[in-house]
Amino acid sequence: MSLQLSANLYIDNLFHSLQEQFIDQYAKIFNNDLEARSVVVIPSLTLDHQILSKIRGHFYYEERILCMLMLLRLPETRLTLVTSIPISPLIIDYYLHMMPGITSHHARNRLTLLSCYDASNIPLTEKVLRRPRLINRIRKSINNGDPGHLMFFNVTEAEKELAARLNLPIYGCDPALSYIGSKSGSRAIFKECNILTPAGFENLITEGDIVNALYELKKAKPKLQKAVIKMNDGFSGDGNAVFYYNNSPSDLSQLKGWIKLNLKKETKIVAKKLKFDNFLEKMEEMGGIVEEFLIGEITTSPSVQIRINPLGELCVISTHDQVLGGESGQVFIGATFPASVEYAVELSEISLKLAEKMRDKGVLGRFGIDFMSIKEPGGWHHYAIEINLRKGGTTHPFLMLQFLTNGTYHSDKGEYHLNDGTTRFYFATDNLQKEQYKGLTPPDLLDIVIYHGLHFDHSQEEGVMFHLISSLSQFGKLGLVSIGKTPERAMAYYHKVISVLDKETEC
Repeated sequence: MSLQLSANLYIDNLFHSLQEQFIDQYAKIFNNDLEARSVVVIPSLTLDHQILSKIRGHFYYEERILCMLMLLRLPETRLTLVTSIPISPLIIDYYLHMMPGITSHHARNRLTLLSCYDASNIPLTEKVLRRPRLINRIRKSINNGDPGHLMFFNVTEAEKELAARLNLPIYGCDPALSYIGSKSGSRAIFKECNILTPAGFENLITEGDIVNALYELKKAKPKLQKAVIKMNDGFSGDGNAVFYYNNSPSDLSQLKGWIKLNLKKETKIVAKKLKFDNFLEKMEEMGGIVEEFLIGEITTSPSVQIRINPLGELCVISTHDQVLGGESGQVFIGATFPASVEYAVELSEISLKLAEKMRDKGVLGRFGIDFMSIKEPGGWHHYAIEINLRKGGTTHPFLMLQFLTNGTYHSDKGEYHLNDGTTRFYFATDNLQKEQYKGLTPPDLLDIVIYHGLHFDHSQEEGVMFHLISSLSQFGKLGLVSIGKTPERAMAYYHKVISVLDKETEC
């Protein structure tokens, strides 16, 4: 047996042993806020970086996980946060100041901030693995004897190796199950559960596979005008492309040849600056799907967040209506919470059915299920689109709402209630971006926020919480969660932010 194979086997065995131990640990501490524990948060986006690089300011997406600082409101919890580069103390203070029920001084004494001091374009987990002294510092940040676990954005073999080196379990899914979270794997499990999904084909590799799938789709649905080509492991829509059947021949004997000849010309790639040949290379590398482009007079793009805890218990965490943009409506822009009352409960029921099957396959942690919903005379038809086995664009906004207000989402009603019975709503985005905002520093933003009363007000439990603050100066880009007592008030706060920032940065 080779040394590498032996090392991989050791890591695999240790990882599964740690995950088994996590079950008892969870049962003991997670429902007791006063139990001592250590949480190590490493917000690595261990994803395809050629696609990730197409997202402006993606480097600062690590800061989306700063919502986890709110765990420090639990008085016996210690938190270690590891990032690529140091985060401004001003931003840390901003989050700690917003924490209800505990002083920032008490929280800071239980917070350890560590950094790789590495701004290179590789995943954070890989940076940590290359720094044995940093790994030792992470170990030392954990109180001896305290139960602890790791939290990542997503879990791959790299995170699995780091967990073994730190001797900590991961609150997340075994990377051996990552196929379930791919586009092909999602379609397979939708079919297994008899859940409605767009007509299409999965497990495609070559250009020829794509041509054949596009041909079969058009053959089965002659009126189809567009189809979507998706890489298995694309994200935020930037692994997608749209194929247009414009001017395609009605004669089936000529159709496949026409598709092959016009594939490059009629394919619009979502990710800017990603060339067609590079797109095909990525498809061959990770595989993918082709499916019909759904259309309807009234369409929405809701999503459901589910949690499967180590005890196998299922919980619908939240529902959202996603806001999609880009030329073909494939790019995630933001989301409103909760999803429409017209279908939020129904979507939760569908998602729980899927979650039961996923639990049986061994899935653990938070994940999201995206849908495309079309309103027809007989009611809403919900098409399951994909499963995201990771923390996504709707994870951190809901966590922030929950930490700030200590409320509960009731999936049987599709409503979020505070302790006094009132409801809350929000609009969240990672993509408030304008060129004129460039040059605004974190101190500038916080000055503007305080002066104009835009910050979250604990007395009213409304207002705005900002994230991605570090990306503002370089990219003119900002994220926020705008919380209101009604959907209209939530959107009013958002539009007020834009109005204020526009005025403060006008020439």
